[in-house]
Amino acid sequence: MSTNTLLSGPTLPTTSGTTKSVVILLHGYGADGNDLIGLAPHFARALPYTTFYSPNAPFPCEMSPFGRQWFSLAEYDPEFLRRAPETMSGALAAMAEGANKNASYIHDFIDHVMETHGITEDKIALIGFSQGTMMSLQAAPRREKQIAGVVGFSGALLGEAAFAAELKSRPPMVLIHGTADPVVPIEASRLATETLRANDIDVALHERPNLQHGIDEDGIMIAVKFLKTRLG
Repeated sequence: MSTNTLLSGPTLPTTSGTTKSVVILLHGYGADGNDLIGLAPHFARALPYTTFYSPNAPFPCEMSPFGRQWFSLAEYDPEFLRRAPETMSGALAAMAEGANKNASYIHDFIDHVMETHGITEDKIALIGFSQGTMMSLQAAPRREKQIAGVVGFSGALLGEAAFAAELKSRPPMVLIHGTADPVVPIEASRLATETLRANDIDVALHERPNLQHGIDEDGIMIAVKFLKTRLG
């Protein structure tokens, strides 16, 4: 299903002037594309033929008047999840409906940049943070043709129960998550890793000791190494 509105947001062109690959950065809840485009120069030094896009999520954020959201988190309670981690699967399932409904925005944007630059899926990678990681893990494995890879910071895999039935491709992934994350508990990435591996997806989980809900320098270097391997 396609949407009637194409996402837009900040872009960092290639340093070489020639685009051979594209990285799409998907921001977290309550932020916008400007939040992650600042990461692009770190990756651009290693990927001179890559153009970076950081689109704004399609909806105004219900909790932040200046931010955007991919889907509602009105019922999300990270404190409850920390007290009762056995409820993790149920909490993620409750958010899966919104992610599934709105993944078409990402599919349309991927199709748009492929057409714009004359490249194929194997030259497209996604980087997500928090809710943007949830959307990356929702969209990428459900595309018919496999993209180059996914980097997911501080996120989760939603709709675990339906994942195997909806799986269409198996892009390699790297997940990076702080062990002290108070917003999305580290258990979410551990559960995601188990599910992805059970479905024959090549995934590596890097736990960052004492890191809260954010991206540190070591995490960026892990992502750079992965993207260099996948996009060359």
